[in-house]
Amino acid sequence: MKRLLLYIAPLLLLASCSSYKYHTTKIEGTDFSQYRTYGWLPPVDSLSKSYFDNDIAQANIMETANRELEARGLTYSKDNPDLLFRYVAIVNNKNRPIYGGYPFGPWGFWGYNPWMWGPGWGLGWGYGWNRPIGQERYRAGHIIIEAKDRRTNRVIWQARGTGEVRNPEQAINKLPEVVTGVIEQLPLPVTSSR
Repeated sequence: MKRLLLYIAPLLLLASCSSYKYHTTKIEGTDFSQYRTYGWLPPVDSLSKSYFDNDIAQANIMETANRELEARGLTYSKDNPDLLFRYVAIVNNKNRPIYGGYPFGPWGFWGYNPWMWGPGWGLGWGYGWNRPIGQERYRAGHIIIEAKDRRTNRVIWQARGTGEVRNPEQAINKLPEVVTGVIEQLPLPVTSSR
């Protein structure tokens, strides 16, 4: 039983990892603790084919973002909020290289090769060539949320969650997890339970 657990534990750990990557940027020196209230600007039209342009996706984004912002001590206000948030949801086509070749083997780039003098000369196993042999198209989904200081009318923070989109329905159902990951990049600590 212990041996089975030893094999299953790493798989569960890998399965729990998020397939989305998060990136953030902000104006250095900004004191985010000065902000108490927030509001929303209309979402930005992404001008790309978007799976997220429907009521369910918009509700998933807004409800999760509101919950996460309020957990960080911000209060929603329609009248003169300190911060104005907006989001853009984009799905676009991208390319990535496909690699091929023999990366390891007895006759790799550095190692024994009985028919050649030069870089391949010597005993032992070596590395081979692993070079791009083609391109693969895939769809990438991005959720970008930014915060604008209402008084200065400047964007002071922006974060993005990016990942591969294989199925529109699964992408919409995963939006709360992605939005939570994006809002976690906001430099305000969680002050209350979600």
